[in-house]
Amino acid sequence: MGRTATTFLVTAAGMAAALIGATGAQADTLSDLRARGPEQEIVYFVLPDRFANGDPKNDRGGLKGGPLQTGYDPTSRAFYHGGDLKGLTAKLDYIQGLGATAIWLAPVFKNKPVQGAKGQESAGYHGYWVTDFTTVDPHFGTDADFKALVDAAHKRGMKVYMDIIANHTADVIQYRESPTSAAPYRSTADYPWSRRGGAAGQPINRGFAGDRDDSTANWARLTDPSFAYTPVVPKGEKAVKVPAWLNDSIYYHNRGDTDWKGESAQYGDFVGLDDIATEDPRVVAGFIAIYKGWIDRFGIDGYRIDTAKHVDAAFWRAFIPAIRAHAAAKGIPHFHIFGEVATDAYDPALLASWTRNAGFPAVLDFAFMRAAVDAASGKSDTEMLARLGDDDALYEGGKAAALQLPTFLGNHDAGRFAFFLRQAQPGMNAQEELARAILGHAMLLTLRGVPTLYYGDEQGFAGIGNDQQARQDMFASRVAEYNADRLVGTSATTATDSFNPDHPLYRAIAALAKVRRDTPALSRGATLLRVGSDKPGLFAVSRIDPDTRREVLVAFNTSAAPLSGHIAVDPASGGFTSLAGACPTAQQAPGSLALSLPAFGYAICAAKP
Repeated sequence: MGRTATTFLVTAAGMAAALIGATGAQADTLSDLRARGPEQEIVYFVLPDRFANGDPKNDRGGLKGGPLQTGYDPTSRAFYHGGDLKGLTAKLDYIQGLGATAIWLAPVFKNKPVQGAKGQESAGYHGYWVTDFTTVDPHFGTDADFKALVDAAHKRGMKVYMDIIANHTADVIQYRESPTSAAPYRSTADYPWSRRGGAAGQPINRGFAGDRDDSTANWARLTDPSFAYTPVVPKGEKAVKVPAWLNDSIYYHNRGDTDWKGESAQYGDFVGLDDIATEDPRVVAGFIAIYKGWIDRFGIDGYRIDTAKHVDAAFWRAFIPAIRAHAAAKGIPHFHIFGEVATDAYDPALLASWTRNAGFPAVLDFAFMRAAVDAASGKSDTEMLARLGDDDALYEGGKAAALQLPTFLGNHDAGRFAFFLRQAQPGMNAQEELARAILGHAMLLTLRGVPTLYYGDEQGFAGIGNDQQARQDMFASRVAEYNADRLVGTSATTATDSFNPDHPLYRAIAALAKVRRDTPALSRGATLLRVGSDKPGLFAVSRIDPDTRREVLVAFNTSAAPLSGHIAVDPASGGFTSLAGACPTAQQAPGSLALSLPAFGYAICAAKP
């Protein structure tokens, strides 16, 4: 790491320490918190099971037996490890010290503890195998524990976002025709709703006009769910789902496992998970009631919606306005809803289509992830980053709406940012690895969108893949694979707890987060592209203060060599103050700023009045 980067980290350490000491005194009131728009937040995403164990008594969720009964096995990456809501509440100092202003939790609903074929079982530690949508899973604690977490966060001026699901429940429904193996998908053409077991089968559901007719009268004619497969619910699970209406197989698609193509992406079961018929108006009303209830009981601040693109758009056009209106009536005017429309590609058109066709106010910005990861890792040039500003016009509401898109560098499904860095640069040394990791987070915290930090990245977590391989423990882990992983920026391992505020990534993120919070241009400002490159090198934009109209120049060097160049700026900018990195105090000529950056360096330069 160059001298400039090292100096910055020392400065960052002091800034982070000051921030940690000031958080209690500076916490917003609840009314101040409610007044903040989503674009003003810095989000910290956490899986409660993998964060902190505040109450070992709930590790087994009140169940008896071994891992296959309780779901608890802290030595296996596929089972519960013991983290809970009390543990998360006890670590709010750590999260707020990092600079986060909002916490997004993976689902906390009661899950089926274990599912999967014999020998392939795993647990619902991640929260996406829901049986009871109305209460907290006992492995995480109680409803009272969740209320305590929300209240404690609010007292600090921090918001709480829940991760929610409407696409599926846990795997409860089985199919008579496929009792011992996965059920292949059966299409609506080959197995129409009007026949049992195929187009030539016995007539059923007379008068049902298909799922495009969303009238209650039409759906009342769908009475037999055995059009494709014959659903069977095991005796001991006939009443396991809450609310009770979810136990009726008529409210599910019952067409077998998705192959992720065509209509099966909407109608098919995710690896056996029971796919809900969200086209049914009874289902629409039921989920609106469920998720209004969590707002009523806990006063939470937003929903991240899982598997959004696998639900019909009409459901979201009904659900989202109803939830936002209810939240506003409860005194939460900026209730943030953002959907998961997952893609590996740079595809803002796909993402934007869900804001236009389904009415999502925001979606997770997978396009930003692809552009920022590829640029910061040196895998590609900066042209995708340069395109973002123009492509933002695709979103409903245009570039202003794009300010509310949650941006991120990695997550619990795709994998961690440090893993992507190692894939792109397998030969890099530890110094370069840390510098690139900081560079990526500098992009995340200064470019447009809502920065979303994945827990553990600030401690150098990397992993060796996606999904379970990217869900390490913050408390002392007993998973051998996790503990064998080499972390970024430290010689420590996950065998000891990982809440070190002196980690260089933690310090750098905390410093950048403070700059973002203190600089309205970085959260609410429009973006002007200044420099891009068709190879790793200089990338720069100006963020425009929405109130003063003064620019804040943000520049990055994605190459492995120092570089210098001239960057176009507003000729009216009277000079520049450094918020991070080395910034010239004055323009070399009107409209031209001479800037030098070290390898993997960056600078944040604020125009003076």
